Amino acid sequence: MLFLYLRAPRPCWLLLAVACWTPFPALALSFDAALQLAEHQAPILKARAEQVDAARQAVLPAGALPDPKLLLGLQNVPLEGDGRYRLNEDGMTMQMIGLMQEVPSRAKRQAQIALASAGLGRAEGEREAQRLLVRQAVAQAWLLAHGLERKSQLLDALSEENRLLATSVEAQLAGGRLPVTAAVSPRQERALLDERLDELALQRQQARAALRRWLGEAGGEPLRGEPPRWTVDPPAFRRRLAQHPQLALYQPLSEEAQAAVQAAVAERRPDWSWEVGYQRRGQAYGDMLSLQLSVDLPVFGATRQIPRIAASQARLSAVEAERQAFADELVQQLNDELAEYERAQRSLARTRQTLLPLAEEKLALSMAAYRAGNAELDSVLSARRERIEQQLREIDQATLLAMLEARLYLAYGEGSR
Repeated sequence: MLFLYLRAPRPCWLLLAVACWTPFPALALSFDAALQLAEHQAPILKARAEQVDAARQAVLPAGALPDPKLLLGLQNVPLEGDGRYRLNEDGMTMQMIGLMQEVPSRAKRQAQIALASAGLGRAEGEREAQRLLVRQAVAQAWLLAHGLERKSQLLDALSEENRLLATSVEAQLAGGRLPVTAAVSPRQERALLDERLDELALQRQQARAALRRWLGEAGGEPLRGEPPRWTVDPPAFRRRLAQHPQLALYQPLSEEAQAAVQAAVAERRPDWSWEVGYQRRGQAYGDMLSLQLSVDLPVFGATRQIPRIAASQARLSAVEAERQAFADELVQQLNDELAEYERAQRSLARTRQTLLPLAEEKLALSMAAYRAGNAELDSVLSARRERIEQQLREIDQATLLAMLEARLYLAYGEGSR
């Protein structure tokens, strides 16, 4: 094989060298890829998954009988007389081995099963609620970063435009067609643009830091693709309100509180235990077998079990009240977000259909007047500034609208399932 490589034509060697030294293309981070990546590696979601696994493991032993106890002992060992401390001199002295089993009431074991099952449901509900928060946070960070990238591209184009403007002004100054003071305006514009670029660079770093929080180093990769468009359907969102993960979490919380009430009521049921023992005596005496049963006597219910039942019932009522309060809050939140979405839609449409075209028209008229010698350079720069502000405004409004759509869809749309 070495001979073949040495005899390979020179172009093959060149291609091989290019293939070896050409860097791999950078990974690109699309919106959907960011959400999927966050679900797989966000530390908080890993923690919630471990909690679910722990709760699932706790269900299996729930309701099982306690482990039996091995009993070992000496009974009736004499302490006085000639046979003191001897185990085979007195007929009452016995070496004992036995087994004891505690048997909680059936009601208590069923309550333990209910508590464990409710704990698993709560852990799963907390995981889904946290998943929604992570998805929303990643969506907001990606969309914000995407909007800032658009701003950066716009300002880069404006920087080139400003450079051409400065060149044109210098040429006209050299020809004596502009006053000397006109030389200051392009430099002022350059300084203001640099200030805006510095501010934008800081915002981009902050947006990337937010992405890295959830995605690790992948949060610094170039963004790919455009933001997805979601259908905002207020009636459908209101129908799915009960499926909101944070509201649905109250169902297992209520079940857990009900299981706690069940456990408190079960405390009034007596537990019992049995014990069997074998007693060995001296050779001159026969061995013995004993059997013992014991039963708890919950006779102080007024000061023990009944207050615990009342406390558990109060906690259950509190959970139900909190659920209703959160449901009302969620309705208000949805209405507020829908109103904000409608306002953002109108604002973006106004900018695109009216304000931005007017700014473009004003700049075109100013440029025409300037070329005709009927306007100063400052009027052109002022119109140009207004157009820039409207362009940046359009990007901000489009980003805000996309963020509102994402938040609504992920929380109340199909993405919340």
